Amino acid sequence: MRQGLTSTGLLLAILALWEGGVRLAHVPPYLLPPPSRILATLVEDLPLLLHHTGITLSEVGLGLLLGAAGGITVALVGFYVPAIGRALHPFLLASQVVPVFAIAPLLVLWFGYGRGPKVIVVSLISFFPIAVSLGEGLRAVGEDLVNLLRTLGAGEGKILRLVRLPAATPFALAGLKIGATLALAGAIIGEWIGGTGGLGYVMIQANALLRVDRVFAALLVLTLLGVGLFSSLSLLERYLLRWRPQPSRDKIGVR
Repeated sequence: MRQGLTSTGLLLAILALWEGGVRLAHVPPYLLPPPSRILATLVEDLPLLLHHTGITLSEVGLGLLLGAAGGITVALVGFYVPAIGRALHPFLLASQVVPVFAIAPLLVLWFGYGRGPKVIVVSLISFFPIAVSLGEGLRAVGEDLVNLLRTLGAGEGKILRLVRLPAATPFALAGLKIGATLALAGAIIGEWIGGTGGLGYVMIQANALLRVDRVFAALLVLTLLGVGLFSSLSLLERYLLRWRPQPSRDKIGVR
């Protein structure tokens, strides 16, 4: 509670300094508008921003689904067929060494200016952290427990369902949260390079018209969207991992 009040107070102080500094220095609004003007623009352009927020969200959602499906598949195949996992390892590294943003113009050239290139960018960005995190989680299970279950007659499918997946779930969710954060940035970059809708498209169009207040308004919506997405995944993590014992406040030094 105290930390939240401190953060809120710091934010209000920054906004007050911003507002006062811009007005006292007579900074033109096309260079840096005051927070009050950004808020007014947000209210005025809310229908426009909500429309394009829906487009960005659809790109992020579909891209995350594809990235998660690909990451889970690669992690499982790499774990159960180590030879394939070793063969895929260089390609996994190459997918991150080569910036996805650098190939975004090629995706626009190949697939046009529709939603496809943005979804592909999002899926490529979110794929790697999910695959790596889930792979680490699958390998984190102690083999003594696995051998015990095999001795009791459990097959590999049952071991996967009862032991490996529950143990790997925290790792997978951590990778998903990282992937979701990166996915939002990927969708915006894709809309900057070649889009006909979305918050990135709004920002590019507003920047060309020197509507910096609208750029900041779109950026504010984007920030709230990112916080909401991360918070939603955190709630999902808390629900799925409700079986885990929570650390005692006394153990972590909270009084």
